[in-house]
Amino acid sequence: MSTTTAVLLPGAPVAEQILADVATRVAKLRERGVVPSLATILVGDDDASAGYIRIKQRQAAELGFASPHEHLPADATQDALHAVIDRFNEDPGVHGLLIQYPTPRHIDYDTALQRVDPDMDVDGMHPLNLGRLAAGMPGPLPCTPAGIEALLAHYEIPVSGREVVILGRGATLGRPLAMLLSQKRPTANAAVTVVHTGVADWPRYTQRADILIAAAGVPGIIQPEHVKPGAVVIGGGVRYEGRRLLPDVDESCAAVAGAITPRVGGVGPTTVAMLFRNAVAAAELRST
Repeated sequence: MSTTTAVLLPGAPVAEQILADVATRVAKLRERGVVPSLATILVGDDDASAGYIRIKQRQAAELGFASPHEHLPADATQDALHAVIDRFNEDPGVHGLLIQYPTPRHIDYDTALQRVDPDMDVDGMHPLNLGRLAAGMPGPLPCTPAGIEALLAHYEIPVSGREVVILGRGATLGRPLAMLLSQKRPTANAAVTVVHTGVADWPRYTQRADILIAAAGVPGIIQPEHVKPGAVVIGGGVRYEGRRLLPDVDESCAAVAGAITPRVGGVGPTTVAMLFRNAVAAAELRST
């Protein structure tokens, strides 16, 4: 077992700061008679997905959100899902909308997502919102990438002008994160390289990174020999084996890194916080 030398970067303090701001904004909306509302849709009976919905509903209640929910059976049709999306889109009392992923195999999630009003897309994954991100236009940001930027900023880790390497090119994390961290802002403005497991010599890139972000979804792919000594290592990619979380970054990397997210409680809390930041922004937009 290796001795931990890296500074740990837990996500909870970052999430608490973000959610405190959200709570203040919710209170201002409620003073005006606006009750912010985050609607959720669950298709099927997956236990993990139902658990995630409960977590979001509890957080919504703590922050002062209404949280209407629609639970469709596992054999629900695409048209039935679209009908629920349309109803929430058209309800002036609903400000944000989330379709819990994954959906049953016969449901085309991407088609359903495109039916969501882009301004209500609290996940920030609607194609229009990814286009807004690429163009540097205002809009809801993908939650995990935005949470990673917030985490780096919270711990005052310099990003501007530094070399960031992202291992993973997925649509939910690697690609949008690269766009986010390369934009001209004090908490971004980095030289960003995106590499992936289809590149035979990918460690050549990770070994030179000042900030290494794992987003591959391959358990244990990042080992100590892949990390530049003293680098900041952010574990964004995970897989689940049942309820057991399997992160991309092996815990032994803490012996080499200068700072690192913990195995559990790193990026996860910031992702949920960003969901509610998007939701309160949607409420503010719809109530102007």
